[in-house]
Amino acid sequence: MDVLAKFLQQLINGIHVGSIYALIALGYTMVYGIIKLINFAHGDIIMMGAYFTFVCIVTFNLPIGVALITPVILCLLSGILIERVAYKPLRNSPRLSALITAIGVSFLLENVFFKKFGQNPIPFPQIINPSPISLGPLQISRITFITVLISVLLMILLDLFIKKTKPGKAMRAVSEDPGAAQLMGINVNSTISLTFATGSALGAVGGILYSIAYPLIDPFMGVMPGLKAFVAAVLGGIGIIPGAMLGGFIMGIAESLTKGYISSQLADAVVFGILIVVLSLKPSGLLGKNVKEKV
Repeated sequence: MDVLAKFLQQLINGIHVGSIYALIALGYTMVYGIIKLINFAHGDIIMMGAYFTFVCIVTFNLPIGVALITPVILCLLSGILIERVAYKPLRNSPRLSALITAIGVSFLLENVFFKKFGQNPIPFPQIINPSPISLGPLQISRITFITVLISVLLMILLDLFIKKTKPGKAMRAVSEDPGAAQLMGINVNSTISLTFATGSALGAVGGILYSIAYPLIDPFMGVMPGLKAFVAAVLGGIGIIPGAMLGGFIMGIAESLTKGYISSQLADAVVFGILIVVLSLKPSGLLGKNVKEKV
């Protein structure tokens, strides 16, 4: 494989994993944009989506279509439940209280699934034919094609939902000024629940796609992808949906190129190093705007 072909191969691999990070990062950035909460339990929604899919296929032997939609619905409902039980009572509390609660919810979910399924990784069922498609010297797996296609499609649909629909406009209004939005007749509680539901559904899809690409699941599998997706959201500008997408793709491409040209062991160090450099130069993220707060 010549130099150009190798670079293109790594670039395609980076776009593949970057599209998954971008999907997951959207959940972080949507929730932060609405209630300024860093939902660290979001990484475990990835894990829940993977396990729900596993149970639907292996235990209940459901048709593939049903087995893929059901986990998304279950994670969507789980996101609403988590928000109502854990975060809603703390809405007027200091942000540190909500942050600690988010970490606690994360540990709770991990240990519940640890108790149920054990610590040993479980092989994820093969849903997509892994055989590659040859384009000249390039080998592109069907999983890559489908993952990128689904991710880009969902990002476009989310963007249209936020900009064109009434619930989406309500989300934007609440993110700007919850008090003013409530005076205009917007149900703030329902809008926040809808935000958690949407973010959790996207996280579930990200978890399914991640498990298809890396077919071993365990109760702690969502920690690192969730952390990288959070970094992607911060890199692009936390609270900004296009920023989450951009950050996800940058993270994925940087990780892939590092593995291909430097060392797989240094991939995480390089990715987080990029975050440090970017935030040193532009603390609000690539697409973020500096906002001055009055004291």
